[in-house]
Amino acid sequence: MRGAARHIRRRAMLAGLATSPALAHTTARAAAPPSPGAAIAAALDSLPAGPALLASYPDSAANSRFPAFFPANDGVAYVYDNTLAGLALLAAGDAPRAARIADALALAQAHDPDRAAPRLRNAYRAGPMRLLDGATPLPGWWDAAGGHWAEDPYQIGSETGPIAWAILLWTALARAGVNAAQYHEAAMRAADWVVAQCRAPRGFTGGLYGFPPHPQRLGWTSTEQNTDLAVAFARLGRRAEAAHAASFVRAMRDPATGLFATGLLPDGRINRLVAADACLWPLLAGLVPPADRAASLASCLRALGHPRNRPAGLGFSAASQGIWTEGTAFALLALRTAAPSQAARFRESLQAARTPSGVLRATAAAAPLATGLTTGPGPGADPFVYEPVPALAPTAWAALAARHYNPLAA
Repeated sequence: MRGAARHIRRRAMLAGLATSPALAHTTARAAAPPSPGAAIAAALDSLPAGPALLASYPDSAANSRFPAFFPANDGVAYVYDNTLAGLALLAAGDAPRAARIADALALAQAHDPDRAAPRLRNAYRAGPMRLLDGATPLPGWWDAAGGHWAEDPYQIGSETGPIAWAILLWTALARAGVNAAQYHEAAMRAADWVVAQCRAPRGFTGGLYGFPPHPQRLGWTSTEQNTDLAVAFARLGRRAEAAHAASFVRAMRDPATGLFATGLLPDGRINRLVAADACLWPLLAGLVPPADRAASLASCLRALGHPRNRPAGLGFSAASQGIWTEGTAFALLALRTAAPSQAARFRESLQAARTPSGVLRATAAAAPLATGLTTGPGPGADPFVYEPVPALAPTAWAALAARHYNPLAA
């Protein structure tokens, strides 16, 4: 379930970075790529001062090789990716740069085009955050074949996962003493929207998909998204909502295997697809009992990992036939304390995915990586895949892992 343009965008539904010129050594060998954190900082510095968002897929030339992906994802800044970039900057002690991203998201939320029911969207235009007629412009592209301006229903929509991650960035900066009152207000407004629009008897549902005035309500409930929400609500002191989300996540865990189901389908049936974020993020968020954490991690690695390969890594789900860079990076965070001997081989995978600009490819595979999910709701949606293009999300997760910074820590 993704947007109609085969987003290499996350957030599992269910159930531009600037390229630095290569510097040559005196021996004429190319210099080593910058670190992922340095690449993110350089990308932000390439933009005019003030609130700004980074392109999620910064290499237009690489993107254009995948017609189903381009141009819908060119010059688009996904909220989830940018919150990770902001958290990676904060992990490096760079609160001023992180605040530029957080300010852009707060500005977008406060000036949503739907003035009657404002909300944070899944994506915006990359670059400086500018208002058009008092509202935040939403992403889109010119469809030359159709002769019209096109927008993507996922990008225009609002899902609980990206909103939760915006709360995580705002609260992390507020804890660091940066614009605490402003970010707390933005975070509480986002949390209010999730509760009003998505609270269900079991957890919180997916959010909204599609175009106004009647966007489609997503009836599935995601383990991964409720994990994000459990932490986000807890940081805001909203204990009842945090407990509601956490209870759903715990109920999705199979005590026999230690694996988490992806969530609930719209009809209430359990989606038993095994996915990396659904299995590992509850570990990072402390939603697995301490006595069970090692077993749950081992089960996830057996189900999704390529531990005997070099480089080693994780697939997105049991449907994947290769390594998913983003998941390999957050798996590295879990491995550092539980299985440090395996962590080194996961670091090799991240190194192998780096491009000369320091940005990591979304997958180490040469071919698109299957996920087992689709690009949108409904039976006619295309399969959702990750294309092997440079991407912001795995770059940010790699930077977080390098700093041993767990963004889902309570």
